[in-house]
Amino acid sequence: MSDPYETTEQHLERLLRCALNSFDLSDTTIERLGTALTHSSALHSSLHSAALHRETYRHTYLLADGSALTLWELVHGGGRGAEAPRSHELYDVEAEAQIAAARLAGGFLDTRSPGDDTSQSDLEVLTLLTTSPPAPLPRMYAQDKSADHARRVLRRAENGDRPGSETAGLLRAAFAHHITQIFGRQCRVDGRDAGFTLYEHAFLLLDGTETSLWEVEHTATPDGRHMCEVYGDEQAARRAMENRTRIC
Repeated sequence: MSDPYETTEQHLERLLRCALNSFDLSDTTIERLGTALTHSSALHSSLHSAALHRETYRHTYLLADGSALTLWELVHGGGRGAEAPRSHELYDVEAEAQIAAARLAGGFLDTRSPGDDTSQSDLEVLTLLTTSPPAPLPRMYAQDKSADHARRVLRRAENGDRPGSETAGLLRAAFAHHITQIFGRQCRVDGRDAGFTLYEHAFLLLDGTETSLWEVEHTATPDGRHMCEVYGDEQAARRAMENRTRIC
């Protein structure tokens, strides 16, 4: 939440510094925010449970050209008390913030102590990662800077085998897209908490064809850091998640 004594410039600097995904905001959004004159912040929604504390804040900025711009901040962490680490995410589209909030609420946490036998837990995780998803709902394509969205998805990918220049060139012709969360779980892997989420970013191209990027977001890293990987097909994305459960 905002400090009432923060200037708008200080407020923006703090938000962008804390957010795990600030690099995902478009260049246009960042440029517009640079002209912000004043701002207003409010709690939009919250969920507090034994396993999860999550709040969504709405930050609205008055820009120099007289228009307004809204950022949606998602703040979340385990429900283990004030000492639990908190993560921050930023979105400039409310629907994307809602998807991220639903992803958190839909996860589960294996609460067994580290001393318990984890072999069964590991088997359950691998089964979840490799199980085919239910039939998806019909896609509702949105015409909203889809080529720029594709560019940002590819830009945040950290895996060396991410789709290359050929795919990037193909997606310059994207004029509509649809995002679907295929898989989302928070669980214990090798004695540590780790979250996995799989998204399909489906794109409609100018020639009428469709193509997809498969994005894996996870915290199965040595230091628990949030990481994004992108693949050209679902099977490769699921194999990557399976491999991550084995090397945590």
